[in-house]
Formats: sequence, structure tokens, C-alpha cells
Amino acid sequence: MSRTMAAAVFFAAGVAVATPVARGAAARRHVNLPGRAVQAPFSDAVVVGDTVYLAGRIGVDPRTGKVPDDLDQEIRLLLDGVKAVLAETGLTMDDLVSVQVYCPDLTLYDRFNAVYRGYFGKETPARAFVGSGPLLRGGHFEMQGIAVRR
Repeated sequence: MSRTMAAAVFFAAGVAVATPVARGAAARRHVNLPGRAVQAPFSDAVVVGDTVYLAGRIGVDPRTGKVPDDLDQEIRLLLDGVKAVLAETGLTMDDLVSVQVYCPDLTLYDRFNAVYRGYFGKETPARAFVGSGPLLRGGHFEMQGIAVRR
């Protein structure tokens, strides 16, 4: 088998069948918002086919790179950032299918939800709200997700 081919193994009726699969078959496009205050060693998102994988992001002011003192503003900055990354790929918040929110203080669950609800139509993505250790730059929330083009 050549270096550009891999074998995918499928089991049907107890019999293993190897099928050649081309490596790198799905092109990847890396998305980065312009004008970030902080240059990070990762992309804001990676697009593979109709799927967008969003990197974790916190609610920082893009001009200063700092988390605001106001929690609601922090949440809006976080969600506006997610919305901006999705827009760069031609998608919207309603295209999110799954998100994970990390928060070092689970008592902020209702506070987060009060702002979060306003970013979606009738349907919301599947979501986990996970207790975490401290977040970068003193953030109270970090969110990552997956969106799929309809």
C-alpha cells in the first residue's frame, strides 16, 4: 500500500474487509479572525467538509486581550467571538450542533444561560457545562464547539 493510502477495516457478518482510504481526502481550511490582541498557537476554527471545529475561546476584549470585570459583558464577548468565527465560515450560531462550556464556578450556570439563550433561535445545540480549574486570563467561561453546514 502506498504512503498516501491507509486501510479502513469494516466488520460485516464477522468478516473483516479492508478498504483503501486516501489520506487527507478531506481538505482542511484554517480560520483565524483578523486583529486579535493575543496571537495564539492555534486556529480559531478548522473547517473539514461541512463541519466546523471551533477552538476553545474565552470572553476577552479583542482590543486589549483582557477579560472584562462585568460577567455579562464577558459572556457576550465570548459568544460574539464564536458568532464571528462562524460567520467567517458562512455559518451562524444556529448551525452549532454541540458545545462545551468550561467554568471554574458552577454557581454561574444560570448567569451564563441568561445571556446564552439570546444567541439562538428556538433550537439550541447539545451542550455540556463543565466545572473546571482556572481559565486563561482569569476568564469565567470557555466555550468550544462543532457546527455543521445544513
